[in-house]
Amino acid sequence: MDEFQIPRIRMVEKLRGHYKIADERVLDVMNRLPRHHFVPEALKSQAYKDNALPIAGGQTISQPFIVARMTELLELTGKERVLEIGAGSGYQSAVLASLARKIFAVERIPNLAKEALEKLRKLGFQNVSVRNADGTNGWEVYAPFEAILVAAGGPSVPEPLLQQLEVGGMLVIPIGDNQKTQTLVRVIRTEKGFESSDFGPCAFVPLIGEHGWK
Repeated sequence: MDEFQIPRIRMVEKLRGHYKIADERVLDVMNRLPRHHFVPEALKSQAYKDNALPIAGGQTISQPFIVARMTELLELTGKERVLEIGAGSGYQSAVLASLARKIFAVERIPNLAKEALEKLRKLGFQNVSVRNADGTNGWEVYAPFEAILVAAGGPSVPEPLLQQLEVGGMLVIPIGDNQKTQTLVRVIRTEKGFESSDFGPCAFVPLIGEHGWK
């Protein structure tokens, strides 16, 4: 037990009751993971609140609801190789790594990539690789992926990510015409092409890169 156990339980109760997150595996992982380990020291007391928090490099650690919803939409079974774009604090990587076989996370800000990997290793995660690069190009050497999660908002789905998605695989990404608001979209690759579904409004930091915002 740690000092954050009660706020963590409350966070999960809100995810289940208010936000209707139904995947009990996702809820169980978020009930166990020390989210406070991934936020700046000065914000530790706010780690389990229902909002995004600032981290280094002008980035954020996503609101717990968004982490849970995006993870749930990937329908992970434990066998997947997952590409994560925008490792940020490493918290989303830790959630994914608890539910899938192997995570390949790309982060464009060097010190964030380094710190995320350090935090993940400290918590015992050995199934996450973190690379400092332009996430909009994906990580082709390890493709194809059964699941792709993009934790930043782009103007459209980057073409390299679509090409690196396995047939039957799912990609979750916020997309929008401007950098302030987006729509959460899930794309499923089929034998014939790509099918996308809309899961409502959201707000993310912009997806910067060759196939994102300049």
